[in-house]
Parts: sequence; structure tokens; C-alpha cells
Amino acid sequence: MSASLTIALDAMGGDNAPAIVVKGADFARQRFPGVRFHMFGDENSILPLMKRRKRLQEITEITHTEDAISNEMKVSAALRKGRQSSMQLAINAVRDGDAGGVVSAGNTGALMAMAKLALRTLPGIDRPAIAAIFPTMRGESVMLDLGANVECDAENLVQFAIMGDVFARTVLGTVNPSCGLLNVGSEEMKGHAEIQQASAYLRGMSGIINFHGFVEGDDIAAGTTDVIVSDGFTGNIALKTTEGTARLIKEFLGDAFRSSISSRLGFVFARRGLRKMRDRIDPRRYNGAMFLGLTGIAVKSHGGTDAFGFANAIGVAVDMASNGFNEKITEGLRGLGGMKSETREAAAS
Repeated sequence: MSASLTIALDAMGGDNAPAIVVKGADFARQRFPGVRFHMFGDENSILPLMKRRKRLQEITEITHTEDAISNEMKVSAALRKGRQSSMQLAINAVRDGDAGGVVSAGNTGALMAMAKLALRTLPGIDRPAIAAIFPTMRGESVMLDLGANVECDAENLVQFAIMGDVFARTVLGTVNPSCGLLNVGSEEMKGHAEIQQASAYLRGMSGIINFHGFVEGDDIAAGTTDVIVSDGFTGNIALKTTEGTARLIKEFLGDAFRSSISSRLGFVFARRGLRKMRDRIDPRRYNGAMFLGLTGIAVKSHGGTDAFGFANAIGVAVDMASNGFNEKITEGLRGLGGMKSETREAAAS
């Protein structure tokens, strides 16, 4: 890892900012000793939190701004009024080459809009996509898009597949990751025209993408493929359903172990195994949704996370920036200049 890598932090974004940002940066400092931080936000709120963190002070620059983007602010208002906000200034640091990536726990819509305007998309990418890591029975998978693009055509889905493939190789360390298109069934004849067209093209890219075929909703948790591709509408529903199911199981387990004296005793014996399961599905471990397809690294932390979760979001940005993520996406897109015409030919055949 390059010792000069700097990560820009929106210190005022999130439900518990700037406390979780400062503490999270301190956790990340220990995990990534070669990384520096540039925080953007209200110095009067940040500096008192830095007093007892001398080592963090040594590697952190603070740019003062009193403007911040609230979670309730509409995207149009954020773009119009937030030019000097902590979020915009942190993004600008990436645009200007002063930081290798930006992390924010703030307003998702505003972050995507600001990042897209300031950073632009990579050559060959029409739309950026939101991606996240999912725990599975086989380890970890990456899924995209999770809400940035409600409607997608076949070309968008192919581009998402390429970005997901690069992410799995770069961040998850997966060798020859398999890729699946999320569909209403695994049979080849199922699905709407766009997903059929994307499937036809991906099947012809065997030298670039290890395409598995169509996958269903239960394949996400099963880990059938290392990369799951969908439009943002379907992906966001899948994400929220997964999060809700995890909370439901947690509540069911709690109720079961509190239901009687014998079940409480059973909990004592099962505690170690339950703790291991809890740690494996802990959403903080997988915190950090990536905006893939932009010329700079942008990572969205969950707004309600704690310092441990925010540190993991920083870790995602560090992994992507230090492993040349965007350069590898660009390389993966080379030779695909004829994608549009070939996709149309596949659709017509």
C-alpha cells in the first residue's frame, strides 16, 4: 500500500457524526498504518474529539466548514445549496487528486448526485452503480445495482457485470469470480427483453466474464455466484428484504431463548456458537456501499452505523484505491467498443 494514500472523510455525515467518523478513523488508522485522513466539517465539533487521539491528529488534516447536508435535504436542494458542505468538499478532494477516495455516512441521494457530477463516469460506463458485499453460505459475494438505476438496459447490466467482476477480484480476492443475473427463474427462457439481451452478450464473453447464467433470490444467500447483477429497483428490494429477514431472525432467536428457564439454560451452552453466528452476519462488517463506475472512489457508509462499521467503510475505500480498482475496470472494458452493436445483434438473433 502506498504510504501517500489519503482518504477524504465527510465528518458531518451520518446520524452520530462527527463522533463515529473520528473514532472510526482511529480504528482504521490501526488497521491501515500507511493511510492519512482529510476530514471536512465543523472544527469546533471535531477538535474536542481528537484531543485524546494524538496519533490520529498526526495523520489527519481538517478543513473547516459549517455547512452540512442533512438526511432530509432533497437532492436538488443539496446540489444548489451544498457547494461548501462537508460532503461536497470531501468529494472535491478526490476530484482534485488530493485524496484517493471519499467516505460519507450522509444523505445517499445527495452523495450519489454530487459524486456523479464532480467525478463523472469512467470511459465505457454509462451509469454508476451501487454495490455492497453480502455474507453467504460460501463466504462473501458482491451485488449491484442496489438502487442507483431503477431502469436498466442490457448494456448497463453488462457494464455492471464487468464492474462486479473487477470488485470481486480486487476487494474480495476471488479468483475467476462467477457472475449471475438476478431473474425470476434460472431457466434460459425466463425474464424480460433487457435481461435476455444481457444474458446473450455475457455468454459470448467467456474470455472476460465467468458467466453462470440466471440466478434467483435464494441464490443470493446460498452464494451460488460471486457476483449478482440486477437493475437498481430489483436490487434495492432484495437488499431491504435481506436486512429485514436478518432482523426478524435475530428477534425470533431472542424470543426463543427468553421463553423459558430451560431455553435460557440452553442459551448458556449455545452462547459461543451464537456469538460466532452474530459476528458473521453483523452488518457492520459489511458496511460500505460502493459507487462503482465513477472516475474516483466513493463509498457510502450506513448512516446509523457505529465507529466499527465506519472503519470498515474506510477499509473498503482503502482496498479499492490501493489496488487500482478503476484502472482495472477500464482494462476490463477494453475490447468492448462494439458492445452496443453486438448486443443488438444478439437481441435480434
